[in-house]
Amino acid sequence: MDTGINTLKYDEKQSLGYNSYSNSRRTVLAIFCFVAYYYTENRSDDADLLFVVGIFILVLSLALLFVTYLRISLTETEITLSNLWNNKKIKLPYSEIQSIESTIYSKYHLNNPAFNVHQAGQIKFYAAGSLAVKIGLKNGESYLIGSYHPDRIIQIVKELKKQ
Repeated sequence: MDTGINTLKYDEKQSLGYNSYSNSRRTVLAIFCFVAYYYTENRSDDADLLFVVGIFILVLSLALLFVTYLRISLTETEITLSNLWNNKKIKLPYSEIQSIESTIYSKYHLNNPAFNVHQAGQIKFYAAGSLAVKIGLKNGESYLIGSYHPDRIIQIVKELKKQ
């Protein structure tokens, strides 16, 4: 019995807290605050502010572990990409996919988070990790989607495309 509901086959959520580039920036800033606090003579209220800012940065880093930036959902008919701050969802129907392969997201370890960023002939989606799924559509568009489990996504897409 077909209920008309598009059931979820795969769901991956990527958080900002796991992005190594953002973590590196926040860690360096927090260390700077703590070092500046330590070397401040006659610790006044201004020096205490450095310590409070350093603690705030560490707490913020911890909180970002729970903030979902990119969500990759595979249903019976399409791949849906969404994020927290954007109401626009990107939908890629399986019928439009011409090629799909696993690749490395970037040769660099430190990458900025990206959602629907058009760059160098590709549309990029990324929050964390080093692996990606490269999707070529029939209309010539190319998508690069960062994922922790690209092989699983490819396997599901190929299975559902056959149906």
